[in-house]
Amino acid sequence: MAINLQKGQKIDIGLSKLSIGLGWNPNEGTGRAFDLDASAFMLDAKRLIPEDAFFIFYGNVDSPDQALHHSGDDPSGGNSDGGDDETIMVDLTIVDSRVQEILFVVTIHEADERKQNFGQVRSSYIRIVDMANNSEVAKYELDEDFSIETGVEFGRLYRRDGQWRFEASGIGYKEDLGFFLSKYYKGEIIS
Repeated sequence: MAINLQKGQKIDIGLSKLSIGLGWNPNEGTGRAFDLDASAFMLDAKRLIPEDAFFIFYGNVDSPDQALHHSGDDPSGGNSDGGDDETIMVDLTIVDSRVQEILFVVTIHEADERKQNFGQVRSSYIRIVDMANNSEVAKYELDEDFSIETGVEFGRLYRRDGQWRFEASGIGYKEDLGFFLSKYYKGEIIS
């Protein structure tokens, strides 16, 4: 039976191969189409991306250690049919030793130009699925009203005492993907 997580709740993972599913549904009648993008930031002990290839998104779907694979961009949210909109597969057994944390972020593409925010999105969640049997292990549903936020840190995997744990974050920002890159990467991203 899956665990329903609350904001800030932490759990031991106990898995080596899992998928992180992210889902959302824009409210009806909000005008222009929504394009939400899931990203993963593989961070070192200083909470920085060691190299640009450790930033996983629709333009870089595989991490250099082959531990993360992004399912690709779903610009309309129409691929899910009620399920995950974008998925990031994770193999914790081969994560680069420099990486101490994997942060999962969702941003709204062109949010300012389209006048969109997470207050116009419902049923947002992050979930952990055991890839061995395709069963849901844990799920965190955003239940806050992010009325001005355009980017959300949904959750993070992190190493603690040699084990991987997961924390449901739910931290919203009125920022775009560029903000997260400037926060977690001090080099130049080459696309």
